[in-house]
Amino acid sequence: MSIEIKNVSYTYMPGTPFESKALDDVSLTVEEGSFVAIAGHTGSGKSTMLQHMNGLLQPTSGEIVIDGQALFGKGKEVKSARDKVGMVFQYPEHQLFEETVEADIAFGPKNRGLSEKEVAARVKMAMEFVGVDYEAYRQKSPFGLSGGEMRRVAIAGVVALSPKYLVLDEPTAGLNPQGRDELLEKIRELHEKRHMTIVFVSHDMDAIARYAERIIVLSGGRLVLDAAPYEAYSNKETIESAGLLLPRLTTLLRTVEAHGLKLNLKPKDMLTVEGAVRAIMAAKRPAPKAKNNQRGGKG
Repeated sequence: MSIEIKNVSYTYMPGTPFESKALDDVSLTVEEGSFVAIAGHTGSGKSTMLQHMNGLLQPTSGEIVIDGQALFGKGKEVKSARDKVGMVFQYPEHQLFEETVEADIAFGPKNRGLSEKEVAARVKMAMEFVGVDYEAYRQKSPFGLSGGEMRRVAIAGVVALSPKYLVLDEPTAGLNPQGRDELLEKIRELHEKRHMTIVFVSHDMDAIARYAERIIVLSGGRLVLDAAPYEAYSNKETIESAGLLLPRLTTLLRTVEAHGLKLNLKPKDMLTVEGAVRAIMAAKRPAPKAKNNQRGGKG
């Protein structure tokens, strides 16, 4: 099954002087079980795209389909389709509002009508999964936590809903490098251990290189690239024309080759330090040209 985006266009404030077309005839499919990154410069339409995936925005034209069910309309089937998609906004800690961590995470499951026993089990599971100790933090105020802890609690609130598809808008924005890496590892675990389909928006091409199986690049509201990261990063012109930078490792390897070291790179070597080191260690410099020491002159 999948999330299908079919010829979707979206215009903000149509018919006003502030009319702005955010998406322009975009079509793509997010397959169940995949780990997908959406990248693009500010204003490219990536956050707008994400908000279509769980029905927060309705297309001006086109259609969103979740596991075969159109996302807009009436009936239990539509609500069930929307419930399959969990949304984590940029700076999700701004959505925290309850007095305790436990109450905040429990809010969504309670609204789904789950029993108290099931709600408690989901809260504990979600907290432990995102790396927040249940006993130590459940009665704490979420507003007294660090930025990284607040981010994890906010994500736990979505995880507790057990969505099939988890979509995240710049989940690491504002975090320090350690907090960023820890959070991305937890998201990877959700994908690998809980089999959640992950869609995350980011402009961090290094993070995309490490975690995503597929990268979708938007520019000016249009889809300009859809490929595996190692294939996408080979398309330097398209990446840069979309206002993005190649990962630092990819740039380094290109620089090494430009200085004469011929690397026998396998496609994924440019995405991992280990692969890059192997390629560099195995490479040979071209033999220097022999100098002509013969002197001219009369014999």
